Formats: sequence, structure tokens, C-alpha cells
Amino acid sequence: MEVYILFPVIAALFAATFYLGWVTNTRFGKNKVAAAEERARIILEDAEKESKNLKREKLLEVKDEWLKKKQEYDIEVNRRNQKINSYEKQVKSREENLEKKYDLIQQKEKEFRRIEKEILQQKEDLGKKQGELERLIMEQNIRLEKTAGLTADEAKKMLMENITEKAKSDAAHMVKEIRDNAKAEAKKEAQKVVVQAIQRTAVDHSVETTVSVVQIQNDEMKGRIIGREGRNIRAFEAATGVDVIVDDTPEAVILSAFDQFRREVARISLERLIQDGRIHPARIEEVVQKVESELEEEVIKEGENTLIQLGLHGVHPELIKHIGRMKYRSSYGQNLLQHSIEVAYLTGIMASELGFDTSIAKKAGLMHDIGKTVDKSIEGPHALLGYELTKKYNENPIIVNAVGSHHEDIEMEHPIAALVQSADAISGARPGARREPLESYVKRLENLENLAKSFEGVAKTYAIQAGREVRVVVEPDRIDDTLSDRLAYEISQKIQEEMEYPGQIKVTVIREVRKIAYAR
Repeated sequence: MEVYILFPVIAALFAATFYLGWVTNTRFGKNKVAAAEERARIILEDAEKESKNLKREKLLEVKDEWLKKKQEYDIEVNRRNQKINSYEKQVKSREENLEKKYDLIQQKEKEFRRIEKEILQQKEDLGKKQGELERLIMEQNIRLEKTAGLTADEAKKMLMENITEKAKSDAAHMVKEIRDNAKAEAKKEAQKVVVQAIQRTAVDHSVETTVSVVQIQNDEMKGRIIGREGRNIRAFEAATGVDVIVDDTPEAVILSAFDQFRREVARISLERLIQDGRIHPARIEEVVQKVESELEEEVIKEGENTLIQLGLHGVHPELIKHIGRMKYRSSYGQNLLQHSIEVAYLTGIMASELGFDTSIAKKAGLMHDIGKTVDKSIEGPHALLGYELTKKYNENPIIVNAVGSHHEDIEMEHPIAALVQSADAISGARPGARREPLESYVKRLENLENLAKSFEGVAKTYAIQAGREVRVVVEPDRIDDTLSDRLAYEISQKIQEEMEYPGQIKVTVIREVRKIAYAR
């Protein structure tokens, strides 16, 4: 009985245990599924946020790249627009010049037609006067024969006797001319020596300017050169003593100064600053000081190389430094060192032809303008400054005298001094060697034309070949062939007396007579 009761109890306990296990397992499974679903939801949200962030970053990158490309495109467009504007200005300027030239040509044509009409009228009047003159001469001859009681043959005989006497007088003048020519032979020999020296030292000439151009990569660099509120450009100008011109010139900055040494320091310094990229007042002062010290060393090397080039030695180191400084000096636009080297060669060649010491002559020619390198605070003519400088460093007395006397500030004591003076004039007077201001050049041409036109019988004057020749058109009815020759001589003499000019001026007198006849 007890066994039968225990069995159902065990079964009931087993069933209850199974039920409890099933219930517990079911609830745990649901919690696990819910947790998995929650994690999946969180992962999806994180992935969605990350995708949005990634999308936003990519959009920003694309936008930055687009802005960068747009900025580069705008810069390129501006640069091309500036070039186009520059070309347009050049084309416009050329068109204006062509219009002016066209107007000038039209005026010249009108003037030419007017002159041609005047000449034709004058020729017609001259023909009438010539016929009248021939008629009067015939009448005068008839009257003279009646008055003198001589026939034409008798008059010819008397004329021949007079011509014979005139021939004897001309022969005496010719003898005198031959004597004068003999005296002039010495002058010709001297000219031959000078010409030979010039031919053997044919060199190129270039006129020095007062500006230097520094190329830059783009126009943005101009803003960095100027600096905030202009502090960089002010610091640069103060350190170098050079004017910096930043204008609309594309990709270029202009440096302006009469002192070539300062301008060269400024040019090298600015190029280094642009290459380095660090442009501020402290850096500017540092670079300028470094470049100045380097150029001072370069000056000494330049002086030594010049002496080697000329084959000279035994020059004091201080004088070598002054010779090197000539590279950064100019005289009327002519580089002083190149001018001095040429004068040295010319003086040496002429001294060799005349049998003088060529070494002393070359030194004198090289140092003749050395006074121009002396500090500007010391006043006085450069010839006397050079005289004191060479004397201070115990140069040869002949050289010292040549340096001091090449502008006749002191008396010449040796022929080499005269050779230096001649070589200096030859080098400075060559066409293109020195720059002449436009105003003085135009004024000199006007004075030349007016001077030639002041003579009686001159109709027109034209200065040509940069003022080295003046052509004089005379009135043919007032000036004959004999007077034309005399007029040319008188004009040349007056030019020598009243004008200052380089080289020589050729005077050409033109007398033109035209006679016209028509076959009908």
C-alpha cells in the first residue's frame, strides 16, 4: 500500500521538477534573445552613425578639394587676365604710335608737295632771269666793245695775260700749302698711332641703368615683400638704401638706386629672401649684412683679376680694393671699370708705339679715374682725389701725375699723362659708350640746326646720324659752287667755337640746280 502511494508521489515530483525546468529554460531563452536583439540594434545604430560620419568627412574632403581647385583656377585666371591687359595696353600704345607716325607722314607729304611747288616756281623764275641775264650780257659786251675800242679777240688777249699772272700767284700759294702739308705730317703720324690703338682695342659698350628687375614666381609674393602695413619693404629699404618699386608689372619687382653697389646688394638679398621664404625685418637685416660682406670680398677679387688681365703687379692692397670698386661705379652711364680697362689698353698700345714703359702707362690708364671710388663725404675733383690716393700709397710719380692731370687740374710732367688724357677722350667719345639725357640731346640737335641756318643763303638744315652730321641745303641762286665750299668751312669753324659735342660733326652743303625742257 505504501509502495503504491510512493510511486505517484515520485511521479508528481518528477513532473513538477520538469515543469519548473521548462518554465525556467523558456524564460532564460527569451532574455537571451532579447539581449541579442538589443546588441544587434546597438551595432546597427553605431554602424549607421559611423557611416554618416564617414559620409560627412568625405563630403568635407571633396568640398575642400573643390575650393582648392577653384582658388588655383581663380589665380590662374587673374594671372592670364593681367597678361591680357598688359598685351592690350601694348597693342593700344602701338596703335597710337602708328597713328601719330601716320599723321606725321601726312604732314611731311604736304610739306614736301609745298616745297616741290616752291622749287618749281623758283626754277621757272630762274629760267626767266637766266634768259634776261644772257640778253643783258650780250648788250653789255656790245657796249663794252664800243666804249673800250677793243674787239673781242683783243679783250681775250688781255684776259689771258691777267690769267697768267693769276696762275703765278696760285703757284706761290701752292708752294706755301706744300710747306704746310709737310708740317702736318707729324700730326698725321700721331693720328696713325691713335687709330691703330683704337683698332686694336675694339670693345663692346653698354650703358649702365639705374634699376634692377627681380623676377618672382607669382604676384602673391609681392604682398609678402611688402609685409603687414608695409613693415617688410620699409625695413628692406632702410637696410639697403634702395627704392623698392612694387607696381602692376607681372611677376617682377623693380629696385632703383644710382649706387650700383647698393643696388647689387639689394638684388642678391631680395632673391635670397624670396628663395628662403622667411621675410621679416630681422631676417632682412641678417641677409643684407651677409651679402654686403660677400660683395666686399668679391670687390677685392675683381681688383686682383683686373690686374691679372692687364698683366700688372706690385699694386698696394688698398688700391686693389679701389680698383675692384670701379665695377660698381659708372660715369655718364658707362661702367667705370670697363672704361678704365679700355683706357689702360689704349694708353699701353700708344706708349709701346712711342717707346715708353707700357707697364707704367697701363697702370696710369687703369687708375686715372680711381678718385671716383673715394668716399663721397670727401669733397674735391676726382682727378685730385685720385692724385692724393695714389700718392698716399707710393705709386710711381709718373702715374701719380697722370692721374692728377688727365683733366688738367695740375700740370702734365710726362708724355704718358698726355696719352692717358687722349685715351680717356677716345673711350668716352665712342658712339654708345655714354648715355646722354634726352633733353640735352634734343637741345644739342636744335642748336646745331639753328647755328647752320644762321648763315646767309641757307634754306634748310637737317641734323642726322644722332647729331654727328648736319646737312645744309642752300639757295642755288644766292650761293654758287665756290661759296658752297667756303660756307661748309665757316659752319664747321663756328660749330667748333660755339658748341660742345662728342667726337666730330660732318658738315655737308647741298646745292641743287635743275633745268627742265620739254620736247613737243
